[in-house]
Amino acid sequence: MAERSSIFDMIGPVMIGPSSSHTAGVVRIARAAVKVLGGIPDEATVTFYNSFARTYEGHGSDKAIIAGLLNYKTDDIRIKQAFELAEEAGLKYTFKSIGSAGTYHPNTIKLNLTKGERKVEVIGESLGGGVINISKVNGFTANISAALHTLIITAKDTQGSIAFISNIISNDKANIATMSVSRKGKNDIACLAIEMDTGLKTISLEYLKNLDWVIDVIYIPDIDM
Repeated sequence: MAERSSIFDMIGPVMIGPSSSHTAGVVRIARAAVKVLGGIPDEATVTFYNSFARTYEGHGSDKAIIAGLLNYKTDDIRIKQAFELAEEAGLKYTFKSIGSAGTYHPNTIKLNLTKGERKVEVIGESLGGGVINISKVNGFTANISAALHTLIITAKDTQGSIAFISNIISNDKANIATMSVSRKGKNDIACLAIEMDTGLKTISLEYLKNLDWVIDVIYIPDIDM
C-alpha cells in the first residue's frame, strides 16, 4: 500500500484524518458544543487532556476541533484548511493541554465557548470509532452521545418537574432513550439531559422555554444531520 503524503489525505464517508478518535470523534464533540452554544462561537478555549494533550498536534485533533467549531461534518474536505477558514470566519481560539488528569477519560476535550453574551462549557470524550460522550454541560453531568435527538433543560429543582417534562415528550410520541439528572443541591438548579428516538415539535419546545421555572432549553437533533 502506498504511503499517504499527509495525515489528512484520507477522505471517505466517515472521517478525514488519521484515526476516528482523533478526527471524527473530535469533530463531533465540537459540533455538539456548537449546538449547545447555539451557533459558531466568536471565541473558543480548547483544553486537551491526557493522551490528547500529547498527540493533538501530530494526529490532527487541533484542525479537527476547529473544523467542528465551524460546524463542518466529519467527511468535510475543508477540515484540512480549518485554521485558515477559522481566521476568515473571525473565530478566535486558544489551545491548552493538561497531560495528567486522572479523573478524565484519556481522550477528553473541554471547550469554553463564547458567542455574544452567551457562554458555555462542554466536556466531551472521544471513545473510538467516531463515538463520543458529552460528559458535562455547564458543570452539570450530561452523558449524552449526541447521536439521538437530545433535550437539555436547566431549571429550578421543582417537585414533579421530571414527570411534567416526560409527559410533554410522551405527548409528542417521542420515546426517551436515556435521561441524566444532575443538580447543584436540593431545591437549587437542576439539569436534565434527555435523549430521544425522535424529535419534539417546535410548539412543545416553545412551551418548555416559557415555563417560569425553566431557565434554559437546548435542543440538539442528531449532530450528523
